[in-house]
Amino acid sequence: MPWRASALAAAAGLMLAGEAAHAAAQRSFALNGLPRPGFTIVSPSQPYSPGGFGYEPASRPGDRLFSIAVPDGTYRVTLAFGTRPGRVTVKAENRRLMLLDVPTGHGQETRSFLVTVRTPALAPPPLNAPGGDAVRISAIERDTFEWDDRLTLELLGTGDVETVSITPVTAPTIFLAGDSTVTDQPYEPTASWGQMLPAMVDDEIAVDNHAWSGETLKSFVSELRLDKLLSLAKPGDWLLVQFGHNDQKANWPQTYADPHYTYPAYLKAYIAEARRRGMHPVLVTSPERRMFLPDGKLKHTLADYVDAMKQVAAEEKVPLIDLNDASRRIYEALGPKRAPLAFNDAGRDQTHNDNYGAWMLARVVSAGLASQAPELAGHIRAPYRSFDPSKPPLPGTIDIPASSARSSVRPAGN
Repeated sequence: MPWRASALAAAAGLMLAGEAAHAAAQRSFALNGLPRPGFTIVSPSQPYSPGGFGYEPASRPGDRLFSIAVPDGTYRVTLAFGTRPGRVTVKAENRRLMLLDVPTGHGQETRSFLVTVRTPALAPPPLNAPGGDAVRISAIERDTFEWDDRLTLELLGTGDVETVSITPVTAPTIFLAGDSTVTDQPYEPTASWGQMLPAMVDDEIAVDNHAWSGETLKSFVSELRLDKLLSLAKPGDWLLVQFGHNDQKANWPQTYADPHYTYPAYLKAYIAEARRRGMHPVLVTSPERRMFLPDGKLKHTLADYVDAMKQVAAEEKVPLIDLNDASRRIYEALGPKRAPLAFNDAGRDQTHNDNYGAWMLARVVSAGLASQAPELAGHIRAPYRSFDPSKPPLPGTIDIPASSARSSVRPAGN
């Protein structure tokens, strides 16, 4: 499908119209406890109450997890910072990085970004028609902030956030479908590129990450995750598809996808479903596992699936971001001793990244979108429009504050 420059403009027009229509629905909160016209005062000790607003429990003193009950939708969040010098990092829902290391103390500065909120609910199918009325999420997912009835903001750092305003909007959206190497990982120290991507786009684009640990092309359909994603999609939106790590597991017979027949067929079905809704599909090859050979090169563990995805992209004329090749170049450039510092569990995990590793893979994806999707290029923040995987930033140069512990459960799962 050719890229249409008018698609984003039309979607942006919808967003502006949506903001105007929803202006009356804006809710504003004074987090500093001081009276302000039009703002609801929130005490620092006010706990969240179902259907209302307030702070969720945090495991570290000073960490702030502010939630407000909202229905499914996309929301513009605007923060006003105080005059006290400091720095603020903001995450949303399951540790989605929205703002990184913003300096405060320069007067009434504000920043905005878009956050998507969703519940598992689906419109019930017609009588006697197959389907379901809810996404089949796991018990672990129910223990996170991803599929609930509220918008949650994690405010980290020493700077003051004086006010928060939340307004429902209609906006162009980048949807993500994938497995644990894409998902919004809920618990430290695991992280995935999909939860870093929101910080790399401007405040006119939303990123809605539907990926989850253990997912395959087949299970993403059978659990009605794809149905939920497509029910939210609009003409002009984007669908990024990255599967492979679990699809290749022949010991998972119900979800195994043969790379020569089943895997490409399912990829083409996703592309068809996106196109019939006016979406722009983009394929992303899976990042490589960190398995070094004696010569310092990485073992190819996904080659058949990478080749199959490239062939589908060529046949269907779909843009492709080769994250597999880029990840290999990153880890080989770091070498066997430094590359583990980009991975979960102090490097004992060879598949899942930590914040540093996830940030680098997100840099690859953002640069790929800037070059492969012309309408998006101007909405990728300038520092993230290019990236050389053979010259990755060294460990210790990317500082993403860790989130508060949220549960006794700590899954990494692929």
